[in-house]
Amino acid sequence: MNAATRLLRIPTGRAAAIVLALVLIVAAVSLLWTPFDPRTTDAYATWSAPSWPHVLGTDQTGRDIASLLMAGARTTVLVAVGAGLVATIVGVVLASLGALTARPVREAVAVLIDILIAFPVLLIAMMISAVWGGSLWVVVWSVGIGYGVNIARVARIELRRLGHADYVLAARAAGLTPGQVLARHLLPGAAPVFIVQLSWSMAAAVLAEAGLSYLGFGAPVTQPSWGLLLSELQAYIAVHPASVLAPGIAITATVLSLNLLGDALREATDPTLGARRRVAHVPEVVA
Repeated sequence: MNAATRLLRIPTGRAAAIVLALVLIVAAVSLLWTPFDPRTTDAYATWSAPSWPHVLGTDQTGRDIASLLMAGARTTVLVAVGAGLVATIVGVVLASLGALTARPVREAVAVLIDILIAFPVLLIAMMISAVWGGSLWVVVWSVGIGYGVNIARVARIELRRLGHADYVLAARAAGLTPGQVLARHLLPGAAPVFIVQLSWSMAAAVLAEAGLSYLGFGAPVTQPSWGLLLSELQAYIAVHPASVLAPGIAITATVLSLNLLGDALREATDPTLGARRRVAHVPEVVA
């Protein structure tokens, strides 16, 4: 049974995969079609109640909330995938340098990782946005680098552990270069750790983008975003409290699904984890 099959056999993993697949489908469909233009306002349709054709109602400017959510899904997917790619590259490079190089370099990388982790990702993104202006690419790079350091901290330990495995020592004795050992043995062996950490980093990226857009440091006003929509609607929460439910639920469901997917991936890629948990919960029989 491969990891994908084991993942789908886990209830939380299956539910998370369904929700994330739905987000991807909505984002893809929004590239070609939305019920209304998310940037078009209608002064005669402000705060319309959920009904046909505005199934989720409209906002204070008459924009269709369902269309804004569909277009905002594109932003969420872009940030999650973009930040995930940046985090993967940063994590692999730092983890490799911190595990396979000479001792002075390893120690310097370890100190660098500790220093970078000390800076909150959101604070770094806000500082960069204040200088360069609010942009999705600023969010992608700042969040990707910030969480890539977290991946490197965990993966570096795993690479060091795998470096002492018998098959890795045999590969080195056979004359493989450090780069070949890394590509053929260490990275495939540490792939489960990278994948799990990547899933959690993507969840943090989605939440960070929503928070930054909410604070005005993320997506520009011309770019549909769940966080930006939530920021605009919360000003009217006392008058129209139900309007914030849709973007709030979308953000919560996506972040929760990515976190649950990370937990399920950890169990799916480590078949002994479930067995250890079951053994830990077996009540002790008293004679």
